[in-house]
Amino acid sequence: MLFVLDVGNTNTTLGVYGTDELGDATNGQLLANWRVTSARTQTVDEYGVFFRNLFAMSGIDFNAIRGIVISSVVPPMDSTLRAVCERYFRIKPLFIEPGVKTGMPVHYDNPAEVGADRIVNGVAAFEKYGGPCIVVDFGTATTFDCVSAKGEYLGGVIAPGIGISAEALFEHTARLPRIDIRKTARVIGTNTVHSIQSGLYFGYVGLVDGILERLLAEMGASKVVATGGLAPLIGGGSKYISAIDDLLTLEGLRIIWDRNTAHQRRKAEAHKASVEAKDK
Repeated sequence: MLFVLDVGNTNTTLGVYGTDELGDATNGQLLANWRVTSARTQTVDEYGVFFRNLFAMSGIDFNAIRGIVISSVVPPMDSTLRAVCERYFRIKPLFIEPGVKTGMPVHYDNPAEVGADRIVNGVAAFEKYGGPCIVVDFGTATTFDCVSAKGEYLGGVIAPGIGISAEALFEHTARLPRIDIRKTARVIGTNTVHSIQSGLYFGYVGLVDGILERLLAEMGASKVVATGGLAPLIGGGSKYISAIDDLLTLEGLRIIWDRNTAHQRRKAEAHKASVEAKDK
């Protein structure tokens, strides 16, 4: 089985895919998935126990994991997660970083600056929906990532997430309360809570659609896919988002894992054939 982890600033999404005897997850079924808080202060052993408990609750055999792939935008957690994988799973994880075979050319001024999750999302969206396409990921920040018809990562937009906006409003005002983010039945609020919820929700939908309108004008007709924790809430109010895919990043991690394992198998087979030819 393949263990996939997408580590974000606020939440970490995890999943387990079935694999064949060669470790290939191309046709693997997603057996379980979870969304948890990104705990930066947990120790290696605490994470080991945590993962064991998650697996046990879902009936997943902890010892059946044969591969681990990680996308992380929180560098302080990387060494901890690497140690967890090596100590508890006896596996060296594949981190999505420069040099990893993704199959997607990156047309960024400095490709190393692009968050791993953005490339993973682009790979998954192009594989599932074709191109050109735009991925809107509603996380701590909201990212808009553009992929060409040829499957090239073109770049995108980064905006503050709606959660950041809500928290800033609470912290910088004396009398406005912290509230749940939700869609209100009417735009006009008749009390403070509903007024804030309306401003956050409809204001953020306006931000998303305003950016998408300009991106679509630059790119031409494109499929727009939303992912991330708040994708169902905000994506449902957008006039441009045509698909909501909560598990897009996990799927991208699976695809990249398969591309790298297939690449390594081809290299090993070529080396073996070369040695056998020399022996003859």
